[in-house]
Amino acid sequence: MTNDRFLRACRREPVDRTPVWFMRQAGRYMAEYQRVRAKHSILDVCKIPDLAAEVTLQPIERFDLDAAIIFADILLPLESMGLQLAFKEEQGPVIFNPVRREDDVTRLRHVEPDAFRFSFDAISMTKKALDGRVPLIGFAGAPFTLASYAIEGGSSRNYLNTKQMMFGRTDQWHALLRKLSDVVVTYLDNQVRAGVDVVQLFDSWVGCLSPADYGEYVLPHVKSVIDRLKPQGIPIIYFGTGTSTLLPLMRSAGSDVLGFDWHVELDEAWARVGFDVAVQGNLDPVVLFAPLPEIERRVKDVLDRAGNRAGHVFNLGHGILPKTPVEHVESAIEFVHRYGTR
Repeated sequence: MTNDRFLRACRREPVDRTPVWFMRQAGRYMAEYQRVRAKHSILDVCKIPDLAAEVTLQPIERFDLDAAIIFADILLPLESMGLQLAFKEEQGPVIFNPVRREDDVTRLRHVEPDAFRFSFDAISMTKKALDGRVPLIGFAGAPFTLASYAIEGGSSRNYLNTKQMMFGRTDQWHALLRKLSDVVVTYLDNQVRAGVDVVQLFDSWVGCLSPADYGEYVLPHVKSVIDRLKPQGIPIIYFGTGTSTLLPLMRSAGSDVLGFDWHVELDEAWARVGFDVAVQGNLDPVVLFAPLPEIERRVKDVLDRAGNRAGHVFNLGHGILPKTPVEHVESAIEFVHRYGTR
């Protein structure tokens, strides 16, 4: 591979400069992506392999990034299990038949790999087009985050229905998360077979839990997923938002890399989870709207906190926001390369 510094950092090996990629680096802030979306829905782009490959490659062609991430959506496994999924403008994902009762859990389908053939084909096409330039990241939603969407029917402020099931119908909760864990393992295992070099588990909503609840109701399922993926021998990244109180527990799930959001200082968080794990993060995505001198100062601060330790991947603390100035993304990458050179 021409550029393997991202893979080396994930394994805490020495690199010549800090690798950088951004969550949602293929997305609405890019005119190239907007032109595709003007003709196709999000689900179409996810499910038409040549379109998924095209938008995956757009930021790689435009910026000096150290990794690509396949274009998909974390909720695709839910649709394959029998949930009716749609994306509404200004509202986001909506599930029309949410999981609330025991028979709702029972009716969720077991998923065979062929259900995700479009995704695996997109990975194969992207790998061929990349031709070894940079590694390709695959991903999936983590069991809790998938469960919260399935139960709430979309986004939520307080996760009332999710926590009611968790606290009041515990057997039903664990049955649901076991089913979701199995689908996630099938999905990611076959992404690896199709050619991805790294996988990331997105636990976007797990920050709504206390450490005790995370440890009892979520951690065993995340650990099960990671343990079953380990034999593939590729780095596994585990990331959540609002998780500053959960980080030591998340570390115990066993991922190779732990992602930090922007609510914690990188050096303090790394010390808490131990320097024997690689870390990823953690610039506030809104900083990319700031003047360039401020972006430069903030990028340098994150890198200073990393302290040139082996095992740091520069990223945002969440995904790139719509309307982010493209030239600011480009400058941030240049700042990482300037100050992150060993």
